[in-house]
Amino acid sequence: MKIARFDHLVLTVRDVEASCRFYGEVLGMEIISFGQDRKAAKFGQQKINFQQVGQEIDPKAKRPTMGSGDFCLITSDSLIDVKKHLAEQGVKIELGPVERTGALGPMYSIYIRDPDENLVEISSYEPYVRMQGK
Repeated sequence: MKIARFDHLVLTVRDVEASCRFYGEVLGMEIISFGQDRKAAKFGQQKINFQQVGQEIDPKAKRPTMGSGDFCLITSDSLIDVKKHLAEQGVKIELGPVERTGALGPMYSIYIRDPDENLVEISSYEPYVRMQGK
């Protein structure tokens, strides 16, 4: 077997509409409906499906829990622009930019939390020093 890529992941959330607003407005993802009025945030060839806590879709994780997500998203924007956008949206940066190692090597990351306290890492492979014009 050879795995090619992620297709989607599922987040268990307190309020699907609040998650849609955050992922749509703050992170710029397209909010789509599918199935029986389920919601997802689509970006590139991937999506994040939202399921309401207590109304999880079977089959599901053994213990679906709000706030247990911890994932990394790659941006095509500079992290300087990302920081500015997050500030304009009133989103607190938990950490960063800091140097990390991603699937393709060294990168810089900013960490934020979504409405359910999932840790969202926003990263760029572009050197942060170069982004600052140094």
